[in-house]
Amino acid sequence: MSKKNDVLTKMLDYGILMVLIILIIFFSVASSNFLSINTCMTILKQVSITGITSVGMCYVILTGGIDLSVGSIAGLSAVIAALVMQAGAPGVIGSLVALLVALAVGALNGFCVTKLNMPALIATLGTQTALRGLAYIVTDGLPVHSFSKTYGNFAKTSIAGIPLMVLLMLLVFLVGKFILERTTFGRYVYGVGGNEEASHLSGVNVMRVKLIVYAFAGFLSGIAGLVLLSRTSSGQPSAGDGYEMDAITAVVLGGVSLSGGEGRINQVMIGVVLMGVLSTGMIMCGINDYVQKLVKGIVLILAVAFTEFSGKVRNQRMVQK
Repeated sequence: MSKKNDVLTKMLDYGILMVLIILIIFFSVASSNFLSINTCMTILKQVSITGITSVGMCYVILTGGIDLSVGSIAGLSAVIAALVMQAGAPGVIGSLVALLVALAVGALNGFCVTKLNMPALIATLGTQTALRGLAYIVTDGLPVHSFSKTYGNFAKTSIAGIPLMVLLMLLVFLVGKFILERTTFGRYVYGVGGNEEASHLSGVNVMRVKLIVYAFAGFLSGIAGLVLLSRTSSGQPSAGDGYEMDAITAVVLGGVSLSGGEGRINQVMIGVVLMGVLSTGMIMCGINDYVQKLVKGIVLILAVAFTEFSGKVRNQRMVQK
């Protein structure tokens, strides 16, 4: 391999990390308070919920699918847990009920995609809309309060200065990375996304793999909803709105191909942090919400373009070899 090709490969592999470093330097110069421990912890707390949902989204996209319902699942999970606790049940029971519902909804998405052969975009869009409506119906459009105040302690507690919600996000990433890189199921996920027909002919139960992946994404969205509930101390029917786009952006920024079968979860973690740095940096620089939405949209477009470009470059190099 020539030095030119070697440098190009490194740039393709670590381009997202270079962008993150450039953003940190830029915002550090633009705002004197940006590069501080408090700001770093704020960024990590801010992205912890998106980070958890991004792991599930990463699995779904690796199989060549998409899940637009993760934000609605998170919101409904928060509402259900709050309602169950409001009825007098312990926080553990409320959390378990919410997680079971989230798991069931994720499995329903997988059933629609696999058994009913529905396009993932349409199936999860329908679920997204229905769940958001259900959250408003069961709450009458009002926030759910008057449940155990101790439930909010999780979001406020830290270990060695690191918030528990951040540690939970890191744990979810480590588990997700281990499954993808160290287990047979992880190889199946990449195989299904890379070539579904070849995986089927090799004896892989493609439907089961997809069903588990969507159920896993739903379950993680449920966890994200519970963290959100702990942070806000109220079950908001609008909670989680827009989280699906943040998760998709983070995953694509991490170099995961929307076509499936290509990408690494450790890069997704960098993508999650990059989104947090970008949002917090713009807020500290006084940039209004409208401009922030514009910037995030442009970032998503550029991330997809870069992913497609890097994929073509790698394919051409493989052909040349």
